[in-house]
Amino acid sequence: MQNLLPEPPATKLPADEAADAALAEAAKSGTDEAYQEVAARFPTFSGGWAALAQNALAAQQPVTAYAYARTGYHRGLDALRRSGWKGHGPVPWEHAPNQGFLRCLHSLSLAAAAIGEADEAARCAQFLRDSDPAAADALS
Repeated sequence: MQNLLPEPPATKLPADEAADAALAEAAKSGTDEAYQEVAARFPTFSGGWAALAQNALAAQQPVTAYAYARTGYHRGLDALRRSGWKGHGPVPWEHAPNQGFLRCLHSLSLAAAAIGEADEAARCAQFLRDSDPAAADALS
């Protein structure tokens, strides 16, 4: 069955050069402290939250990862809405400013699964795939 409704245009978040530079600098050490500084300085930037969530997952701290990922996810949703997103439609992985949000969504799915929230894990995984299958493939 073919969908006859037009797909909404892709949503591309604006770049934040200062936040990107701070994240790149933090990545040199990769420590929670460095990423926490990024999140504190740029709280609306999902990239810092995504890095914190990924570190927490790697450290087998799913509750902490869940909290970081959920914060970055909600900050990303706010940014997407400000950029014209209406709750559905593509959020392309290839557009670098979208990657923090998409990474948070992926980490939220993993953390939710780790704490036994199977329904939320599945919803987040499907939302990631609906946003851009390339993101799901790149992060899996």
